[in-house]
Amino acid sequence: MSRGIDHLVLAVADLGVGSAFYESLGFTLTPEANHPFGTGNRLAQLQGGFLEVLGVTRPELISEAGPGEFSFSAYNRDFLEAGEGFSMIAFASRGPDVDRADFEAAGLTPAKPFSFSRMARQPDGSEVEMGFDLTFVPRESAPQAAVFTCSHRHAAEHFYKPDYQSHANTATGLKAVTIESGDVDATRDFIAKLDADADLFEVVPARGDGERFAGFTVTVADAEAAARALKDGGVAFREAGSGLVVGPGVAHGVRVTFAEESDQ
Repeated sequence: MSRGIDHLVLAVADLGVGSAFYESLGFTLTPEANHPFGTGNRLAQLQGGFLEVLGVTRPELISEAGPGEFSFSAYNRDFLEAGEGFSMIAFASRGPDVDRADFEAAGLTPAKPFSFSRMARQPDGSEVEMGFDLTFVPRESAPQAAVFTCSHRHAAEHFYKPDYQSHANTATGLKAVTIESGDVDATRDFIAKLDADADLFEVVPARGDGERFAGFTVTVADAEAAARALKDGGVAFREAGSGLVVGPGVAHGVRVTFAEESDQ
């Protein structure tokens, strides 16, 4: 089975401001959590994946990447120096050792293994330790379009909670990601080498070289409810053939689209 998407990393200059915006889109976000390497996040949990609203919260803890390494926090710090946006895609993992072997067999060069843990507040106020193994696949040709796999070292029920998966916009899941690329064929070839589900990606020509993650589409159970949530949040949007679209100028550098499930 092809790899699905575990989550999207949405980098914002100020975590409080960025989180408030995603709440204005009608998402329920988890409480703030902090990584031991200088970044913090809040999550919009969907069914089988999530959106990670991420900011640099403790820059003094950021470590630079050594030879063969990839620094998640330094990468996002540098990304944000150029502007807010959709900074990374995390794919579903088959286990870090399997992921690494798969990528090497496909001719890719993953960075050195990276693991960490953090505490996560539960809906009842208690905290549970969460562990993650990340396998990064950096590319010089796409310095602002990083990808990795994310293996969860914790029970699913400690991470995904019904309270956090109920959204005013009725969001249910991730439908697609749009990638703007200066070399569409090369980008599609890279997706194939990752053994990722090609149906999840719309790759479109970009002006200039490189790649950027331009936006994403989430499915909603009720498009009218999604529109009400956006209006209640004071968010400007337009109706398009693909659904309700919030432009990158509004959505912190990302194009966010809401599409009703029946329109898939």
